[in-house]
Amino acid sequence: MLSTQLKQDAEQFIDEIYGDDFIQGLINEDISHASLIHYLQADALYLEEFANIYAMLISKTTSKEMMEYLLEEMRFILGGEVEAHEILARAVGRPYAEIIEDGEWYPSADHYIKHMYYNAYAKENIAFTLSAMAPCPYIYQKLAEKAMAQNVFQENHQYRGWFEFYSGNIDETADVMFKAIDKEAGKMNDYEIGLLRKNFRESAEHERRFFNMAMTREHWAEVDMNV
Repeated sequence: MLSTQLKQDAEQFIDEIYGDDFIQGLINEDISHASLIHYLQADALYLEEFANIYAMLISKTTSKEMMEYLLEEMRFILGGEVEAHEILARAVGRPYAEIIEDGEWYPSADHYIKHMYYNAYAKENIAFTLSAMAPCPYIYQKLAEKAMAQNVFQENHQYRGWFEFYSGNIDETADVMFKAIDKEAGKMNDYEIGLLRKNFRESAEHERRFFNMAMTREHWAEVDMNV
């Protein structure tokens, strides 16, 4: 099945992201508050658009089961996933709502969300959009599982709850996406299947850039408009 190949494709990115500064910073509790704030501001906007894309996909399916899944995922993203954000906000020592007031679309996040929107607008088959969305829940889940397996988090560890949240709350999300992708891929030719795999790999790379974006506190370059 295609999902088996996609998961194999993701392994490289999972290992790289796990070894990068953001995840290691959470594990070792030495990540800066500035980086956490940057991440929260960017991710809050990202999740809003992720939910909007789910809403777009409702019109592209006739499956009642898929419609119910999409609606449930929208509710989770707009409500449940705030729990993970609150954990990071508490470490910063500021209210979450206050932190995300000043969010903006940084370059890497901007590129990532447009990659998903392109597939939602340009492709009628939902598998194309899902292949671009699936790396997000899948990679978070695998990163959290790896961290929990390879580290002993004490009760007072500031970010233990963040890893627990993602290791135990989003496995079904990725599974449903992969099943839908496999079902649709069974009707596609090799070229179309190649596009699904390309979408997935590009989003996996976007995930790595998104985390690293927080560590460098990436911003758009300032341009002098008075020329």
